Amino acid sequence: MERVSQKMSGLQLNLGPVKEPLGFIKVLQWIFSIFAFATCGGYSGHTSIKVSCWDVKNETLEAAFGYPFRLNTVLFKDLDSKLCNNTWIQTHLVGDFSSSAQFFVTFAVFVFLYCMAALVLYVGYLHLYRGAGKLPMIDFVITMLVALLWLISTSAWAKALTDIKVSTGPGMLSEIAFCLLPQNSCLFGEVSSMGSLNVSVVFGFLNLILWAGNAWFVYKETNLHNPPEAPAPGSAPAHAGM
Repeated sequence: MERVSQKMSGLQLNLGPVKEPLGFIKVLQWIFSIFAFATCGGYSGHTSIKVSCWDVKNETLEAAFGYPFRLNTVLFKDLDSKLCNNTWIQTHLVGDFSSSAQFFVTFAVFVFLYCMAALVLYVGYLHLYRGAGKLPMIDFVITMLVALLWLISTSAWAKALTDIKVSTGPGMLSEIAFCLLPQNSCLFGEVSSMGSLNVSVVFGFLNLILWAGNAWFVYKETNLHNPPEAPAPGSAPAHAGM
């Protein structure tokens, strides 16, 4: 109990750091990370095609998809087997983009949690943060690493999103066996707007800019920028007498 009370006694609430670039940018990073994983992880949509043959005219078949975008597990609604001479078979969308999507979302969630912890440190324990040389250095290393991972994860997710648009757009008709038969005809129907997914990519790159820019303010807190003061020339301890 004594150790716990000693740790709690070190808490000194001070909202001043939030008004400084060090803390203010951290608040923005916290908010932007929420938008990044929410706009990607909360997405669901559908795509559709219109099929026709000698006994069917413009039958609309839909396929619902969403996060984590394992499109190869998504089936189109079945066409009645009695129609089109039983040429329709179970048809999936093409592609598995879950690795890029989950990497992006999971990383954004971890950043969200780290920002919360950093804000608690800045607001409640700033005297410990600035009084110890290791904490700012750890913060600086993590900041640089997070900036790099934002670049990697967002770039991977942006590429995956481009492929998702191809796999759910008009180009998917060339992958459907039913549509390649001469007696059948397929037209692309529609696909849900992916505006929120585009926004997730934008917030990913905004987070990259924020973390790269914040590296300078964290660097200023480290001993690399402010090395310990050297002792004055006359303050060195005198050598012991003979």
